[in-house]
Amino acid sequence: MDQQQKQVQIKAKDDDLKGVYANLMIVSHTKEEFCLDFINTFSPPILTARVLTSPAHLKRMIQALEANMKKYEEEFGVVEAAETPEESIGFQPQK
Repeated sequence: MDQQQKQVQIKAKDDDLKGVYANLMIVSHTKEEFCLDFINTFSPPILTARVLTSPAHLKRMIQALEANMKKYEEEFGVVEAAETPEESIGFQPQK
């Protein structure tokens, strides 16, 4: 069976194509969804993006990120994970 790839046209605003910088991500969840908050911690800290997604889709996102990191490291070398910052930037854990 010959499968053809389906092409999807995606519309994007010019500002969205520029991207945003984040050096912190806060993850929270309910039974039905995950919330990924991307934050730029330079003074003052600011939320640059929020992504809400289902648990099943988040699992696919993790798999895609792992596959891409593997390809990256094969081409450019091993990436060491950044250490967790010791200082607090004022966020309180959710209960």
